Amino acid sequence: MASSSSSFHSTPPTSWKYEVFLSFRGEDTRDTFVDHLYSALVQQGIMTFKDDEELRGGEIIRPSLLKAIEDSQIAVVVFSENYANSSWCLQELEHIMKCKVQRDQIVIPIFYHIDPSEVRKQKGKYGEAFAEYEAEKKNVESWRKALFDAGNLVGHVSKGPETIFINNIVNSIFEKICVAIPSDNEDLVGIEDRLLALKSKLKIDSQGVLTVGIWGIGGIGKTTLAYAVYKEISNKFDACCFVRNIREESRKHGLEALQKEIFVSVLKLRKEVDLDVGDLIKFRLRCKKVLLVLDDVDDVKQLEMLAGSHNWFNEGSRIIITARDQHILPASKVHVKYDISLLNHDEAMQLFRKHALEHDNHIEDFDRLSYEFVSYAGGLPLAIKVLGSFLSDKDNSEWVSALTILKDIPHGEVLKQLKISYDGLEPYLKELFLEIACFFRGVERHEAKIILKACGFPVDLGVKVLMQKALITVTKQGIFDMHDLIQDMGHYIVRGEYPENPEKHSRVWRREDVVTICATPTEASTKNHWIEALQATSMTSEPWICREFMTSVPWKWGEVPLSLPQAVSNMKNLRWISCHKYSATSLKNFQSVNISYLQLNAPKLKQLWKDDQV
Repeated sequence: MASSSSSFHSTPPTSWKYEVFLSFRGEDTRDTFVDHLYSALVQQGIMTFKDDEELRGGEIIRPSLLKAIEDSQIAVVVFSENYANSSWCLQELEHIMKCKVQRDQIVIPIFYHIDPSEVRKQKGKYGEAFAEYEAEKKNVESWRKALFDAGNLVGHVSKGPETIFINNIVNSIFEKICVAIPSDNEDLVGIEDRLLALKSKLKIDSQGVLTVGIWGIGGIGKTTLAYAVYKEISNKFDACCFVRNIREESRKHGLEALQKEIFVSVLKLRKEVDLDVGDLIKFRLRCKKVLLVLDDVDDVKQLEMLAGSHNWFNEGSRIIITARDQHILPASKVHVKYDISLLNHDEAMQLFRKHALEHDNHIEDFDRLSYEFVSYAGGLPLAIKVLGSFLSDKDNSEWVSALTILKDIPHGEVLKQLKISYDGLEPYLKELFLEIACFFRGVERHEAKIILKACGFPVDLGVKVLMQKALITVTKQGIFDMHDLIQDMGHYIVRGEYPENPEKHSRVWRREDVVTICATPTEASTKNHWIEALQATSMTSEPWICREFMTSVPWKWGEVPLSLPQAVSNMKNLRWISCHKYSATSLKNFQSVNISYLQLNAPKLKQLWKDDQV
């Protein structure tokens, strides 16, 4: 059995599961040097696997422990006086040295109160241990070779104050990890410019406590960017902590548990200690220059509990917050906001190729199809990565088929991430978002506002919230817009469980569905009371708009044998109508008692309905 660093620390963006594997002799160093070294590594945000000798069973090393060694980027071997007395330790070392050759694992020996020559030559206590192994006829040749090879590696020899010794080790490990992360890593495509921009906002060398908020839609790379800058600058701070996925973790464990994790990590406390948070803040936390990352915050209360006031921290401290909702980053607590940008086309193509060509599959017309998928993803890293991986083992026909399907059925993993912001909305905001997604993308804000207000929506407040959650945008020209995948998500939500039954949708925007619904016989059209909105488009159309709460239908009349009153006869809650180039002379037989807004472009119109003359 073994323990690893806190699950609240971000997983490294590399192929390694752990960054450091600690091998040591428990009776020599478990409660002293190794405990302090492990705490320092975790504090620095380094994912560390610590083999706990107390929990071992038998003499044969377990497969799970061998796997942990193989999954570690760096193996740190603490040679102490009695290390060679443990056959388990020697088996670990043997496997570590194999991984050095076969997996390019970095091995760092630490000679703790022992001369490196005793390790290399198996003298002193090491010689005594091997005399017993040979008497027991154990296979020791491979162990001798492992000790010899490890003893010849450049490492650290204990001398001077232990705190300084440990700091030197941690800094050395950190530098090796940073160098080992390739600049073209699949998760870091296009990150260089964004990393520079974020670092400039952090003003690392300036005094004062500074909080920076990274904001953007789900899947845009907020966590990846935050972790990249965390890894690069954490060695400039007295204490560091990366608290990942606060939205979910706070629901599972509560904010107090997360708060305790921060204090345990920053203040180097044991987890079982009882914390008097007030005293810790006043007397200990403010004495340290801290780097704190709070990932995926979705409630201001989380900031209050986990980051509190700026005077919780010492001069030079930096707090980085990632959030989907701009409202979570209040000006009183966040000094600078960084709106992370989508990948440009070249960056998107580079990321897509990395994942789509993982299996070296040959796809006809790859460049054109890649362009289609990348355009569909709209520069969103998560979508590009998921789609590329999904397609990596598919043949040409499956690529073509996937393009057709995705518009109606977004990929599950992408949809799940994007829908988080939608699921957190109040019911009226969900309805407002769906209205804009189905009818008002590309519409001037003022024009849409008139219609939506007539339908009872608090437009000004609602639009502000949707913008803060990165679900919609308003262009410089005042036009409603949103990411293509966000709109597809809205369409998918509306179509819900009945994708092939438009009469059961709350909103209908596809022209073929509108024709199907409005051209059905009268006895079948009674099913249409589900419909709240209709929209169909044609380049040569004469548009008309009608809506229960707001129904928008640009239409070419000659294609369907019906009239406006007939088309909306079962829309009992109709509140808003706008018709352009309406050619009839009246609206007789039209029945609706809930009209809030009527707009007609009808030069031939003489009568609206009975007793109403124009």
